[in-house]
Amino acid sequence: MAFKLDRPRQFLVVLFTYVLVILVSAGIASANPDQWRKAGFTTDFSKAGVPFTDILSGGPPKDGIPSIDAPVFEPVSKADWLDPKEAVIRLEIDGKVKAYPLRILIWHEIVNDSLGGVPVSVTYCPLCNSSIAFSRTLDGHLLDFGTTGLLRNSDLVMYDRQTETWWQQFTGEAIVGTLTGKTLKMLPSRVVAFSELQSADPQAMVLSTPKPARRPYGRNPYPRYDSRSAPYPLFQGELPAGIEPMARVILVRSAKELHAVALAHLRERETISLSEEIELSWSGGQASALDAASVSGGRDVGTVKAVRKTGVSTEDLVHDITFAFVVHAFHPELGIIGAK
Repeated sequence: MAFKLDRPRQFLVVLFTYVLVILVSAGIASANPDQWRKAGFTTDFSKAGVPFTDILSGGPPKDGIPSIDAPVFEPVSKADWLDPKEAVIRLEIDGKVKAYPLRILIWHEIVNDSLGGVPVSVTYCPLCNSSIAFSRTLDGHLLDFGTTGLLRNSDLVMYDRQTETWWQQFTGEAIVGTLTGKTLKMLPSRVVAFSELQSADPQAMVLSTPKPARRPYGRNPYPRYDSRSAPYPLFQGELPAGIEPMARVILVRSAKELHAVALAHLRERETISLSEEIELSWSGGQASALDAASVSGGRDVGTVKAVRKTGVSTEDLVHDITFAFVVHAFHPELGIIGAK
């Protein structure tokens, strides 16, 4: 195949895809405990809940994507470096609110923090667009998390620094190591536009840009990712039927129930009731962090709110806005409302 010099973007896309294929092949070949031990893991590989061949190298080594372990915050009124349309993860505990900008999480993926006296880990996997907050306390023990540099179903595999157990970010389940079979508690959080945070939570604290800056914060390292016809070749699973693989899907986790709704379906209606108690709503004004070259320049994908109505009051539900291929990979039996 010949490449023209006046088409550098197409050349880079093909080159990037080629490199990913090589990484996938290398990841499959090295999916064994001996290679992982050489990479610095002391994980108990005699315990595993998934096949090792499901776990692939994402490229970076252990902690090559550095978690933020000593986060610094500033008042929302001082965070004038954020665009009004930019996406932030909003977490509220005991009336206290913190926000974690995706322009930072897209480069670090994990923030080990505490809020309202509760130790938390706020996580974001760009390849799945999954923003999930967890309690860091498990069976009375405090954990903190780092990145393994590995993926399963294109999703971040975390590890805890206390036992080096590996954890699936999308489900919160321990998949390899001493704590295999355990599950972290998910906490209700929302991805909102910064302008919404400014108006609704003027007392909120916002995660500050790490100093010195270790990454080009504000830039999207995955330009046009959510406009692709399929995920990167790092995903080796089956693609869903009746819906585009990269279509955004809201996954609502309510008690032992799961509900999946296509974002386009909700956007058309603005409000949907999944039951007498559970309601989803959509409003515009939030930019996709995975679209344009800049995090703030992406197209408007809007903001979702998932609540449970209890009498005259409402409570936020644990939910996530991910891609259809991710929902199908982890929950193949789950139908997606709005799919054909």
